[in-house]
Amino acid sequence: MKRGGGLVTFEIKGGLEQGRRFLDAIQMLSLTANLGDTRSIATHPASTTHARLTTEARAETGITDGLIRISAGLEHIDDIVSDIDHALNASA
Repeated sequence: MKRGGGLVTFEIKGGLEQGRRFLDAIQMLSLTANLGDTRSIATHPASTTHARLTTEARAETGITDGLIRISAGLEHIDDIVSDIDHALNASA
């Protein structure tokens, strides 16, 4: 994968519920815990991959309730940014 992207992590205000709403609003990005696909992927670790951990255990590993991870794939950057922007606005 010569043109593969990187991993972008950011915090959204509103914690756990806001993270769930963000994922619900994503339209193009795939929703999965597998980071490293050729498709762009969005994940909210607090409600998916690390949901079984307590809030304290997640905090010890740096996973806050509002943490969002985006693994950029091969789609056009304008499409990726547009989908993230849409989800941020729709989930607010």
